[in-house]
Amino acid sequence: MRHDLPQTSHTLGVDLRALRRARGLTLAQTAQALGRSVGWLSQVERDKSDPSITDLRQIAAYFDVPVSILFRHEAAPATEAGYIVRASARRAIGSSVAGLVEELLSPDLSDDFEMVHSTFLPHSRIKDAVKRPTQEVGYVITGTLEIEIEGEVYELNAGDSFRIRGEAFRWANRTPEPAVAIWVIAPPVY
Repeated sequence: MRHDLPQTSHTLGVDLRALRRARGLTLAQTAQALGRSVGWLSQVERDKSDPSITDLRQIAAYFDVPVSILFRHEAAPATEAGYIVRASARRAIGSSVAGLVEELLSPDLSDDFEMVHSTFLPHSRIKDAVKRPTQEVGYVITGTLEIEIEGEVYELNAGDSFRIRGEAFRWANRTPEPAVAIWVIAPPVY
């Protein structure tokens, strides 16, 4: 076990700061959008102040993430914090729209990338293409996943992988079985 590195644990402040920085926003820009002071937001990011549930809903809406990602989750044992994410302790992320269920595999949102366990429900798809300033790679574990990148459609099966570098993309699972993929995104978007 590694005990030589400082241990970091999940906190709302760490995650909020990571969300803001991943989107290239300053404290002032974010505070203004939320109708709050820079001092208040700074205190929340440093875990010196706890926002109300109304504040959490407003923050989640602003960052387009589910409010549940901002709630505290099961704490990892001190020797695992910042290193290990147990299957039973994964945090749900994303909005579960269009039949996509996502769980954060990364210990928190403070890295330069995030790793996501994505389950694409049978006969699910997104209608509108997504384009974001990221580099993303994915690996299909089970099932069949259709990825459209810049209008070109690719059918991926278990063991196949893909990369998206800021291009517009969509996905679909046109089969009666779920498809599961591991998706890595840099910089983080959740």
